[in-house]
Amino acid sequence: MATTASFVLLGVFGTLAMLGLPLAVAIVAAALAAVALVAPLDMALFTAAQKMMASLDSFSLLAVPFFILSGVIMNSGGIAVKLVNFAKLIVGRVPGSLAQTNIAGNMLFGCISGSAIAASTSIGGVLVPMQVRDGYDKDFAAAVNIASAPTGMLIPPTTAFIIYSLVSGGTSIAALFVAGAVAGTLWGLGMMLIVGLVAWRRGYPLAPRVGLPDALRITLEAIPALMLVVIVIGGIVGGIFTAVEASGIAVIYTLILAFGVYRTAPLRDLPGFFVETAKVTGAIMLLLAASAALSFAMAFTGIPAAITSLILGLSDNPIVVLIIINLVLLVVGCFMDIGPAILIFTPILLPIAQKIGVDPVQFGVILVFNLAIGTITPPVGTGLFVGASVAKIRVELAIRALAPFYLLLVGLLLVVTYWPALTMTLPRLFGL
Repeated sequence: MATTASFVLLGVFGTLAMLGLPLAVAIVAAALAAVALVAPLDMALFTAAQKMMASLDSFSLLAVPFFILSGVIMNSGGIAVKLVNFAKLIVGRVPGSLAQTNIAGNMLFGCISGSAIAASTSIGGVLVPMQVRDGYDKDFAAAVNIASAPTGMLIPPTTAFIIYSLVSGGTSIAALFVAGAVAGTLWGLGMMLIVGLVAWRRGYPLAPRVGLPDALRITLEAIPALMLVVIVIGGIVGGIFTAVEASGIAVIYTLILAFGVYRTAPLRDLPGFFVETAKVTGAIMLLLAASAALSFAMAFTGIPAAITSLILGLSDNPIVVLIIINLVLLVVGCFMDIGPAILIFTPILLPIAQKIGVDPVQFGVILVFNLAIGTITPPVGTGLFVGASVAKIRVELAIRALAPFYLLLVGLLLVVTYWPALTMTLPRLFGL
């Protein structure tokens, strides 16, 4: 029965998704079709509706709209330039300094805004043209911007780990944030290593030296924005406040920055920020509710147990099982956005990972790392197409220039997967 239900679920979902229906509708319809195989349709509808409503009755979910609002406010303009200047100050004398600045800027702005697309457009929109004017190859400049933009999906505060925490049954958000910061920093440093080698071989110029007065001014201008990450992560890890309270503090702090310190947006823009936040939050909440219906359908029909038996039947070697999980997630990430992918595949793959001894926090990092790679991978990766559009080059040229970055990211994924101490040491050190 589980096999038949799996085929029905995948068939209905795939068909409706290809027809262009919203993912949430496709997920719920597929779930109901699978449950209807073994239970009356009216019972399936009633139970699925109950599960969907119950999934949204969570205090932890309040963190999602607040962090989204914080990111929307930070994207209002002006702040990106200050972070670019600060990033240039940090890596200005390193080979390929402008490209290094792009990476550092994406890491800083991505984690503050919570959006890889926002980082790619805001930071890349400034630095890619600067790199081209300074003699950098255009496809290389585009590849650097595209490859480094997803770091904001790993470096907190990020809604990806909040969603994973909810779907996985309450995995510590603080632990996920700390472990994700390690993985995201590793991603960024890996990008910088490749850029340094390429810049040294091609003879790309260094940025001019910055005098002490200018360096102090640039640092002082950037500190208020950088303090958001320090306040949020420091407060959560230090036990001063919860993730939900941190999200509220983040909103208050970004309002002060945007309207008081930096004055990057007039007050009349505030209603627009609320509307944009409501739209994004509504989409996420609908997907969360749909994922609850999907989880009910899979549990009711025994699909997760069947998939677990199938994979573990192929091998019970943790190394082999993790390779299979990574391959599945890499393929999924190439076709599906990170939010829906987390909602759909966490209930399926997390039990398998736990059976071979993988900590839920560690699996969360592996999951998000995989799906973040998918955002810059063809054929559907939105980060790839946005980054190519920012640089105004053909996607195929960007893909060719991205080849060494893809190889490094797969290598880093293997490190994150098979060396759990790398990401788990800090959370355990903080007692998370």
